[in-house]
Amino acid sequence: MVVVVPYLHPVGIPLILLSSLVVAADSTICKVVSGATVFYCCCRILFVRMVTVKWLEDNCFLVKNEKSEQLKHSHFFLQGMNFPIYCCGSQSLEEDTSFEGLSCIAEEEQSMLDAFLLSQWEDRMWKGCFRYDVTTSEIKVIAGKMKFFSQLNEAQITDHLAKSEGTLPAWDHFVFDGMKHPEELLFCLAGSKKAKSELIHVASVPDSAILVIINVTPVEYGHVYLVPCTSNRRYQHLDARTVEMVTRIAAEINNHSFRVFYNCYRPNCSDVYFQACYFSDPLPVEFRPVDTLLSGGRRGIHICSVIDYPIKTISFQTTRNLKIMAVAISEICSHLEEKNVQYNLMISDSGKKIFLFLQQPFAASHAISAWECGGYFLFKNRYEFDEVTEDAMLKRLSCFSLNDNDFEAVKQLCCSIASKFDI
Repeated sequence: MVVVVPYLHPVGIPLILLSSLVVAADSTICKVVSGATVFYCCCRILFVRMVTVKWLEDNCFLVKNEKSEQLKHSHFFLQGMNFPIYCCGSQSLEEDTSFEGLSCIAEEEQSMLDAFLLSQWEDRMWKGCFRYDVTTSEIKVIAGKMKFFSQLNEAQITDHLAKSEGTLPAWDHFVFDGMKHPEELLFCLAGSKKAKSELIHVASVPDSAILVIINVTPVEYGHVYLVPCTSNRRYQHLDARTVEMVTRIAAEINNHSFRVFYNCYRPNCSDVYFQACYFSDPLPVEFRPVDTLLSGGRRGIHICSVIDYPIKTISFQTTRNLKIMAVAISEICSHLEEKNVQYNLMISDSGKKIFLFLQQPFAASHAISAWECGGYFLFKNRYEFDEVTEDAMLKRLSCFSLNDNDFEAVKQLCCSIASKFDI
């Protein structure tokens, strides 16, 4: 096994690559740890060529090209196929020591799920599955107190799944419309009755799994879709189990650079999917001051409103019980959808914190993405990138934000629902 530790990697963490590597950068062999050769690469991009692990190819991890047409039919896509399955253990999920149980890995070490996700994403990058190399995109901090980020990405197609007026395409059962080629599916995630999490090298996809699919037009390093799927129905509502599972994924990855996003562009009219990627720095919304709305009880759920920020935002945080926070947030989101309120979610801090961004009720207008709500903006031409100002971005966020009166009602709703569980 070879471990690559990049000094200036955008994620800032070691990658445990589950295959052999050919290092083409200016690298120096540093030391051997438990039989693993360690390189240090002094560059942002890893100049390596990955060779896929042989047991994956030998056991049909990648569906052959002749089966790509079967992606159009849900019954053929996964039926009889074997994939790597990461099974999240049940240990401490319902206990008040939930995050303590998940934090057995030291922060300086890399978790198994983090290593596996990044190794598979890098593998697809070197196989040419992406439309461009996002690691070469220019990024700058916009001058001003907010410290918004702007990225010049001339090849990016903003949310290539989105259609006109913010609507999203339907997909047949669990076949994700964003996946055009079978190799874009990296692996699957599922719950487990076993106490500890485990990676099963080859297995059939269980019911109620989450597909991990690359975004071929990535916003940042490691950009993937997390798509809940089931054999007999589509996920069209953000239920408690899905929120819990995705939050659990963030906790299992245990990397502070990892963010998970959810965009509710039009309530009740789109299938549920999440997006996730790695950011080298916290997003601007994470630095803003807050006003405490609910101080956690025995369950440890803390609710705050973010102040001095252009889009109305509420943060939820727990240090004890992931499951209870997920149930509370899913119920809150259900009420917002009933009111036809557009919203976004951002999961950060290894699953301990969730931001709820509140947009105006849908009125045939375009919505903005969760990373924009967090303060990360994409530009497709040099002129706009060079000329962008903080005032322009403040105005953009403000024009989508929920109004003050409705925000007060949402704050009361959040506290009322969370209080039922946080006793």
